[in-house]
This record gives sequence, structure tokens and C-alpha cells, in this order.
Amino acid sequence: MSSIRSNAGLLFFDFRYQGKRCREYTRLRDTAPNRKRMQKVLDKIDAEITLGSFDYSQYFPGSKNAEKFAAEVKASALGSTDASTPLYKDFAETWFSESEPQWRRSHKATVRSTLDRHLIPGFGDTPVGDVSKADTLQFRSALAKLPGRSGNTGLSAKTINRIIQIHGQILAEAGERYEFSNPVDRIKRLKQQRVDIHPFTLTEVRSIIDAVRADYRQYFIVRFFTGLRTGELHGLQWRYVDFERRQILVRRTLVRGELEYTKTDGSQREVDISQPVFEALRAQQATTGRLSEYVFCNAAGDPIDLDNFTNRVWYPLLRHLGLEKRRPYQTRHTAATLWLGAGENPEWVARQLGHANTEMLFKTYSRFVPNLTRRDGSAMERLLAAHIDSHPTEAA
Repeated sequence: MSSIRSNAGLLFFDFRYQGKRCREYTRLRDTAPNRKRMQKVLDKIDAEITLGSFDYSQYFPGSKNAEKFAAEVKASALGSTDASTPLYKDFAETWFSESEPQWRRSHKATVRSTLDRHLIPGFGDTPVGDVSKADTLQFRSALAKLPGRSGNTGLSAKTINRIIQIHGQILAEAGERYEFSNPVDRIKRLKQQRVDIHPFTLTEVRSIIDAVRADYRQYFIVRFFTGLRTGELHGLQWRYVDFERRQILVRRTLVRGELEYTKTDGSQREVDISQPVFEALRAQQATTGRLSEYVFCNAAGDPIDLDNFTNRVWYPLLRHLGLEKRRPYQTRHTAATLWLGAGENPEWVARQLGHANTEMLFKTYSRFVPNLTRRDGSAMERLLAAHIDSHPTEAA
């Protein structure tokens, strides 16, 4: 069991690595703050040991133990492995190359990153058939101790579940080929905390539309009142805007600067256009209709870059208006809550958002549903007509 211990009033690390007990002494006095600092380092060491990414010399340069372990690694690299199944790192690469043709580019990048950062360092030198349930649980426990995004104390349950899911897919394929059971099948997913949504009120939406610079006014009207995802909006092309039927045909999404198939088959849908959105699109057509195939684009005719929009338009605008900081994705939640708040039929709202049914709708937006009606879009039309100027600024 790893611990922080004291000798003659000075603290030292006491842990096990590669089956051997290691003690590394410091000059820090035995005080509560020093113990706390060292415990954070020790937790990280334990996690990296479990994940297979621990570098002894990085933490304890000049240590005799570091020299000894480095020599052992060099010696083992000259040897050979004799196992009935291939090493995890070799089979994972085979699985990746065979599976990638069926993946979207964004998912491929996620899997590649997960392999390189977590799974191969954690299991790479283990024969794939020797990976046990206990190994996987220990690995998962170590993941929870790694630093998360934005200074969080650990990886989120959602991220850990995704890593273990990919791990399970690798072992499932290996199990079929080499006839062993997949240990991940007997591991339950971590419970994920429910994330509250933070949609804007109609008053806040109006203030944003009134305050945003002129070249983004139409963009915000369409974004707030269609429920399109960011990639769907940034990848929207004029050929998919049907003015005659007053519909936006969602067929592609922009991911990492390239057009791809939508998130799921269910995301392929037709979104009804309200009057403010219709007039905003007409005004936008006069500005970019001949410049680009994209509805919303920069001066060069290229799609809007998400990072540029978020950092140079979105967050500065929220700060200027004194509104709570939140991701641009909240505009999609705003559209959903406005529709529901207006009394639209939940089935119609689900279709607009690209949900297969109303289950997710009620799970996510239940507290924003004051009543139900049988109308399909008309209630929203009346709400917007009463609060939103339907005559966008004329294009120059």
C-alpha cells in the first residue's frame, strides 16, 4: 500500500513498483501541508504505475532505483515474448485499422487518442488474452485519479466509461478470434451525473440579437429558433434550404473543418422554418448567396470556425450583456425550451431536434413543459411574432 511516511522528522515516499518496494526520501519536514502536497504526487504516481506510463527517472532523477529499473527495461526489450495471444498493443492496432473505415473522422480521432493516451500505456505489453476483470477495474480506478479538463480533480465518469467501452470492444473482438470471454462484459458502467441545461430566456435571446454585430444577426436568429447543432448550422449549404416548403434539410454536419454525415441517422431531418428564420435566411442569402455554398461563412466564403466564433463573438457578447457564461450549444436547448414553453406538441419538437422519440425530450426538458397542445409550430410563430422583430437589417 502506497503511503507517505516519516523518518527523523523528514517525509519520504513508500510505494511498490514492478513488485518491488521503493522508498524515495525528501528534505521536506513532516507537516500537514507537506504531506498533502506529497500525497497528490503519490496519487499521480500510483495512477501512472497502473496505466503503465510511469517513468521513475522523471519523478526521482538520480535515484539508484531509477537506474536499476531503466536497466531492467532495456534488458527486457532485448528479450522475446511467448504468449498464446498477441500483445494488447499489437491487437489494438489491428482492431483499429480494421474498424476505422466504418467510423466518422471525429470518432476515429477520439479512438486514436484513447489508445495512445490510455489503453496502450495501460495494457500494451500484456497478452490480450491475459487481461482480466481485476486488471480492468484497477485501470479504471487509476483513470479516476488522473487530472481532468479545466483543472478538474479527475476524469469524468462519462470519459472513463468511454475509455472502458473502447477497451471492451477491443477485447470482444479478440475474444471471438482467440476464444476467451470478454472481462468487460461483467463490469458495470460508472453512474454519470445528470448535467443541468442552461437555456436562455426569450428576453435574453432578444437582448443578444439586438446587441450582436450586424453580420451575425441573421446567424443568431437561425441558431436560436431552429435548434440546429453547431456543426449542422456551420455546415448548412444553400442547396439544403427549401424556401418554398419553408424547411431546412439537415443532411451534413461540419466536423473539424470538414463536412461529414450527421451525428446519427435520426439526425437526418427536415426543420420547419418560422417567419423570423425565413426572413433572416432571405437577408443572409442576399449577403452570401453568391459568395459561398455555405449559408454562414467568412469573407473568404469558408464555413465559420467554431473556436473563432466562440472566443471572438460568443463569449465577449455574453460578457458585454452581463449574462452567465455558457457554451454556444445552449442555443439548441433554448430552442427546445421555447417550443415547449409555447405549448408545442412534444412529438413535433422531438422531430425538429432529430430525436427518435420524446423520451430524451421529457428527460432533459421536463421542467420547461407547462402544458401540452396539438399544435405543430403555430404556437411558436405567435410567440416570436410578439417578441422578435421579423424584419432583419437589410443586407448592404
